[in-house]
Amino acid sequence: MKYAVFAYVIVSIIWIILTDLYVEKLPIPPHIAPYVQTLKGSLFVILSAVFMYIALRKHRQLKQMAESEQELLTLIHAMPDFVSFKDGQGRWLRVNEFGLKLYGLEHVDYKGKTDAELAEYTPHFREALLYCIDSDEEAWQAKTVTRAEESFAMPNGEMKTFDVIKVPLFYENGKRKGLVVIGRDITQQKIAEQLLLKKEKLSVIGELAAGIAHEIRNPLTSIKGFLQMMKETKEVDERFVQIMLDEIERVNQIVTQLLVLAKPQMKAYKPLALHDVLEYVLGLFTYEAILQNVQMKYEPRTSAMIYGDKNELIQVFVNIVKNALEAMPKGGKLTISTKDEDDCVYVVIEDTGKGIEQERLKHIGEPFYTLKEKGMGLGLTTSMKIVHEHKGTMQIESEVGKGTRVRMMLPLYKNDPS
Repeated sequence: MKYAVFAYVIVSIIWIILTDLYVEKLPIPPHIAPYVQTLKGSLFVILSAVFMYIALRKHRQLKQMAESEQELLTLIHAMPDFVSFKDGQGRWLRVNEFGLKLYGLEHVDYKGKTDAELAEYTPHFREALLYCIDSDEEAWQAKTVTRAEESFAMPNGEMKTFDVIKVPLFYENGKRKGLVVIGRDITQQKIAEQLLLKKEKLSVIGELAAGIAHEIRNPLTSIKGFLQMMKETKEVDERFVQIMLDEIERVNQIVTQLLVLAKPQMKAYKPLALHDVLEYVLGLFTYEAILQNVQMKYEPRTSAMIYGDKNELIQVFVNIVKNALEAMPKGGKLTISTKDEDDCVYVVIEDTGKGIEQERLKHIGEPFYTLKEKGMGLGLTTSMKIVHEHKGTMQIESEVGKGTRVRMMLPLYKNDPS
């Protein structure tokens, strides 16, 4: 505003000097000269008024913009989320107080610096900041809003997990303009999910307990019989000893299978054969299927390799097969088929159960929505989340009285899993 006032003074002086010189040179009669001066003064007043109106209006707009910006900044700084703005080269323009405290940058002049440059000021978060460079580039390349979970350790050893949304902005010519980054702390939510997932697993284990107990009792009965025989005959037959060792190994395998479901597992993404996962899951439910008079049919039409976490994929198929068996309490047929097509492998699991009504089918997969009296409604929700994390899809089709069909797609393994 002060520059506008200064400009107004300069322009006014120039106006007065030039117009006076011009009027003096004009052949104006003396009795008309006062009227010309009056007209000149009036014109000056009108132009001054217009200038002042425009200046005051612009000042008011600037003031409103400044107030709006201050309100927005106050809101952003009050948010319990990480919020930052970067330019097209990835340099930090503005970040809220939460973000500065999160990375320990409260006393650093961050403006105009990239993640790599800021990493030098906070060694503990060096890897996290350098990772941001790669994830930012992914958002730029995607040219749309991206969302991902990012985890890193805090100085006190606590692991923090953030739900990070990145919004790339472009000029009309396609050149990079800026990047908005918003990160919400979902650490407690993840802990709650893990607890609920543990309950769901325990529920599955409880339902499998009868079959597993039967599987363990069979080899124990054989071992007991041979031990009684050797006690009575007081002779040790190498054949019987080998049989007992084989039966003990069977018990060990069954207990190992149970532990895979029961204990928490670290995520370990690596190449694996889908066939091995399905064979393992079918083995878990063999006895339960016999009890329910359900015929299980496995039709592998591919030896595809996929890239993922074996324990998580086992959990997905356990949930689906368990639901299928529960839908056929009076017997039926369960078919699992696989095939690969293009760069994907497809798994289709079909049952001849009672089916699901279309109205209820729309809600399948929503957290805590369940068709079971004692269920928690997290099985399929968790399964869909795991499949999504493996860059796959899962679709469920069902018809009352005919059965349900689950179609899953997973990408085939390549040398570069990304």
